[in-house]
Amino acid sequence: MHLVSLPPLLSFTFKHPDAKQVVLAWCAEVKKARWKQPADIKAQYASASILKNRRVVFNLKGNEYRLIVAVAYNVGFVYVKFIGTHAEYDAVDANTVEQF
Repeated sequence: MHLVSLPPLLSFTFKHPDAKQVVLAWCAEVKKARWKQPADIKAQYASASILKNRRVVFNLKGNEYRLIVAVAYNVGFVYVKFIGTHAEYDAVDANTVEQF
């Protein structure tokens, strides 16, 4: 997959250094992935939540952080829409948030 909006993820790791390892590992896994449908994501990340509008929520670092992306399965693009703490996630609408 092609990961769009990598700089915001890296910026997040500067503010939350404890998340750096898990964010970088997630990025590496996504770049190797070839998701064609939501079931492919669920097979790799059982705790991921599949939302409407091609959106997916990933739990990072034991659910301490949340990452929302939109996946364009047909072209292999993953667009970062939000990354934040669990508390910050609770304050947004995962189906519509456009942090980046």
